[in-house]
Amino acid sequence: MMGWAIFILWAAYILDLIIGDPRWLPHPVIGMGNSIKRIEKMIRNHVSHPENLKKAGILLPIMIVGGSLLITWALLRGLYMIHPWLAVGAEIVLIATTIATKGLKDAGMEVYNHLDRGDLPAARQALGMIVGRDTDHLEEPEIVRGTVETVAENIVDAIVSPLFYALIGGAPLAMAYRAVNTLDSMVGYKNDKYINLGWASARLDDAANFIPARITGVLLVVSSWLMRLDYKRSYRTIRHDARLHPSPNSGFPESAVAGALGIRLGGENTYHGDVSFRAYMGEFLRPMAKGDIKSTIRLMLVASLLFLVLCIIAIWGWGGTLWS
Repeated sequence: MMGWAIFILWAAYILDLIIGDPRWLPHPVIGMGNSIKRIEKMIRNHVSHPENLKKAGILLPIMIVGGSLLITWALLRGLYMIHPWLAVGAEIVLIATTIATKGLKDAGMEVYNHLDRGDLPAARQALGMIVGRDTDHLEEPEIVRGTVETVAENIVDAIVSPLFYALIGGAPLAMAYRAVNTLDSMVGYKNDKYINLGWASARLDDAANFIPARITGVLLVVSSWLMRLDYKRSYRTIRHDARLHPSPNSGFPESAVAGALGIRLGGENTYHGDVSFRAYMGEFLRPMAKGDIKSTIRLMLVASLLFLVLCIIAIWGWGGTLWS
C-alpha cells in the first residue's frame, strides 16, 4: 500500500502539472460553488437577524465540507467495488483537481510574458484576473509585486495544503480541503454582506492552512538554498515579518519569497477605489523587476517537489498513509 500511496500522490501532481484544469473538463469546484450559492440563498430566505445569521453560517462548512468528503468517499468506495483500478484512477484525477500548480504557473507567466513584450495594458488585465485589487493604472513594479504576492500566497492553498490533506486522508480529505478554500473565497469576507454568514468559513480556512503555511515557509527557505538565493535572509524575514500580515497564514510564503529575492512586498493596494495599506514583507534592497515573477514560480515548483519528497518520507515512516 505504501507504493500505491506514493504513486497516487505523485501521479496526481504530475497530472495537474501537465494538463492543469482544462475548461472542457467539469471541475468539482464549480459544483461546490453552485451548492454554496443555493445554500446561501436558502439561509438568507429564512434568516435575517445578524445573530441568527452568524449561527446559520456554521451550516455552510458543515454541509459543503462534510458533503464533499462523504460524496468523494462514497464514489471511491463504489468504484473500488467494481474494480480497484477504477478507484485508483479516480483518486488520482480527484486529487489532481484540488491542486493548481500549472494554473498558478501559467497565470504568473502570462503576466510576465506581457511585461516582457512591453504590453502594460495586457499585463494589467492578466493581473486583474488573479487579484482582487484595482490594476488599471499600475506600473510595472506594482504589477510585478501583485503577481509575486499572488503566486507566493497561493503556494499554500493551491499546492501544499491539498497535498497535505491528500497525504493524511486521500482524495476525500483533499476534496474537503478544497471545499473549505472555495467557501472562504466566496463568503469569507469581512464586509457587511458576509461578516456574519461567512465568519465560520473564514475561520475554518485559517485553521486548515495553519500547519501547511508554516511547512511552506520552511520549504521555501530550503528551496532558496537549493536555488542559491539568500536563504538566510528568507528565514530572517519569516521570523520578523510573517506575523505582520493580516492573514495568519499568508505572511509565511510571502515573507519567505521576499527575503529570498531581496525585495519588499506589501504596501498600498486599491480595492474598488478605496486605498488599503498592507504591512511590508522584506527589505527594499532593490526595485522589483519582471524576472522576480519567474524566480517566484521556480521557488514554487522546487518547494512543491520538496513537499512531495517529504510525503514519501512520511509514508515510509509510518508504514502508509492513514487512508491506505
